[in-house]
Amino acid sequence: MPEYPPLPLPENPRLAQNITHFARALRRAGLPISPGRVSEAVAAVAAAGFTSRQDFYWTLHACFVSKPEHRTVFAQIFRLYWRDPRFLEHMMAAMLPAIRGTQEEKPAKPAQKRAAEALLDGAGAPDLPDTEQPEPPAQLDLNAELTMSSEERLRQLDFEQMSTAEIADAKRMLAKMQLPIRPIRSRRLVPSGQGRRINWRRTMQAAARKGGEITTLARADQRLRWPNLVVICDISGSMSQYSRLILHFLHAVANRKGPGWARVHGFTFGTRLTNITRHLAERDVDAALAAAGAEAQDWEGGTRIGACLHDFNRDWSRRVMGQGAVVLLITDGLDRDDPDQLSAEMQRLHLSSRRLIWLNPLLRFDGFAPKARGIQAMLPHVDSFRAGHSIAALDDLAAALSDEGDTGEKQRLLSMLAADAD
Repeated sequence: MPEYPPLPLPENPRLAQNITHFARALRRAGLPISPGRVSEAVAAVAAAGFTSRQDFYWTLHACFVSKPEHRTVFAQIFRLYWRDPRFLEHMMAAMLPAIRGTQEEKPAKPAQKRAAEALLDGAGAPDLPDTEQPEPPAQLDLNAELTMSSEERLRQLDFEQMSTAEIADAKRMLAKMQLPIRPIRSRRLVPSGQGRRINWRRTMQAAARKGGEITTLARADQRLRWPNLVVICDISGSMSQYSRLILHFLHAVANRKGPGWARVHGFTFGTRLTNITRHLAERDVDAALAAAGAEAQDWEGGTRIGACLHDFNRDWSRRVMGQGAVVLLITDGLDRDDPDQLSAEMQRLHLSSRRLIWLNPLLRFDGFAPKARGIQAMLPHVDSFRAGHSIAALDDLAAALSDEGDTGEKQRLLSMLAADAD
């Protein structure tokens, strides 16, 4: 018989019960896990054995993970629940606010807060027998009178660091937000009693009916029309969490009634370009994003910005940008393709649009510098360069749309590039 290495097992092992609690923690973190999957996981672990931790990890991974976006959450919860003997301290550190002092502040890793919240919310390890129950900890009263409100804190919080409950609250806030735009004065004239121009055609027609006598001057003014909004959103692995919430916000903009955008066109790209405009017209936001995700097969994949912009300029630019559309480009700019092609496609996109606004989540870092080749190729061809990592950043975007001269951080970063070149 083969000899297996000894494993530190408790005196009263309850593996099936621990797997059940582990599945409950994954469900609280947002993974769709049914009781049938729990039974399959127990049977799979019994069949695969315990020869290594890596085998145990991938056995549970095969049973519980069905989408690429669930991998990070699963990895964090697995590390906290099974692999780290001090998982409770890690969870408390992620859940409680840190006391600012001489210690260096370390931000939570992606999905770590969701994992900690799921484990602490009644889904941790099974309870010990009554004889081994520890004494309840002493209660600590904190005075939070001078702290910011939960809504204001949520507005400033990075989308990547939000917990499951915070993401749900953020979606409700995004659904109520507006993205106003000023109307455009077209060259076509419409009758107006207080118009600034004289409509000579209507004036002469009225005079002809009165024997050639001009009694009043018919006036006209330029017709007001609303521009189109074209959104080109990066859905690669580094942008997945940001793109989901931003698309949730754009769905609300596309379905808002009253004066505003003439039409909202949506495109996603990773390794290929996908038109999701018809899905944004769906009334239910969950059904709309689910349909968009099913059509875009490159979620959380690689990034080919230059090639995808080339496809947009060739196939869709004339169809959706003929009326002076405003373009929102949402990407981190991390592209490994030819920077010359990317620069040429960005220039063409800029010339075709009324305004080109680039939202980059990386701009949230204080030490951000345009060192990547893709960012250097794209930056000169945008009208405004802004952050897009939080609800507050989207609020600033609404203000920037009303200001034709807003450039965001573009000029500052171009100055940095010029200084580095010298």
